[in-house]
Amino acid sequence: MKILYAVQGTGNGHLSRALDIIPILQQRGEVDILVSGCQADVSLPYPVHHQFSGLSFIFGKKGGVDFVKTFGKLNSRAFYQQMRQLPIESYDLVLNDFEPVSAWACYFRKKPCVALSHQSAVLAPQAPQPKKEDVFGKFILKNYAPATHHYGFHFGRFGENIFTPVIRSQVRELTPDNLGHITVYLPAYDDWKLIDQLKNFKNTDWQVFSKHNKTPFRHKNIQVNPIQNEAFVKSMATSTGVLCGAGFETPAEALYLGKKLLAIPMKSQYEQQCNAAALKKMGVPVIPSLKTKHLPVIQEWLENGSVIPVNYPNETEQIIDQILQEHAADKYQPVV
Repeated sequence: MKILYAVQGTGNGHLSRALDIIPILQQRGEVDILVSGCQADVSLPYPVHHQFSGLSFIFGKKGGVDFVKTFGKLNSRAFYQQMRQLPIESYDLVLNDFEPVSAWACYFRKKPCVALSHQSAVLAPQAPQPKKEDVFGKFILKNYAPATHHYGFHFGRFGENIFTPVIRSQVRELTPDNLGHITVYLPAYDDWKLIDQLKNFKNTDWQVFSKHNKTPFRHKNIQVNPIQNEAFVKSMATSTGVLCGAGFETPAEALYLGKKLLAIPMKSQYEQQCNAAALKKMGVPVIPSLKTKHLPVIQEWLENGSVIPVNYPNETEQIIDQILQEHAADKYQPVV
């Protein structure tokens, strides 16, 4: 069986999940890996057969997506050429984690595309939704990487074919500790914007991981480090709590490690607004921004925030086998 596994390369979550999914796929067939997009800090220890620019969203520095830079990098002609040159017909199964080049190649050539992503779960009718509807955001999420079949990961089992998060082995194998600091990952904010607000909490040891600075530095009780996977995971595992955006993998890993969590969803990012709604439903505190008026919520969380218990079993292998049985039965041979 020849499998194309296509992964979105914007952010770190998709590639982090791929670290556990790829070796399982490789036990069951010949796997080609496709990655498109930019702004990821996680690298794959596997050969990437197709590397495309794709359609990337660029993080800003004021709490949201930088739409000017995002549209400035959009090259529709290059995207069309990438889609045309991809030999999509040569694969028995296309497995897609929110990756647009392969998804649209399948769409135009009428080939099945199986989505295995967090976004598939967010779009499910049973999944929590924000109170304020975002018609345009929902349209983008639905049409960015179209698929014929959907399997999704979310913070809870909100419907059929929606599974709990893939917690990568690197995190599952950790022994959590509490060294008293708060780990911060808010890539859509400028470092000095973070410092300006976090310095109000003088008795808290902050460990900030930044996409905007390549050199570590310290300002009073705030340590700023460039984002580096091993250092970030270690910081999170030994923290008291995690302050982060309302993405998927980082909050899921923080919950799995038994850390109290406070989330700030990115502005104008529908997926994160949906995630925030799901986290709220679980009891995780959520604030809309880092504005001064929300600092009392952070103070309350620092003093009295509690851990939200979760059960995230390792089911990745069973999920992959279910997909192969349902969409590549003629080629699938179970691994004994």
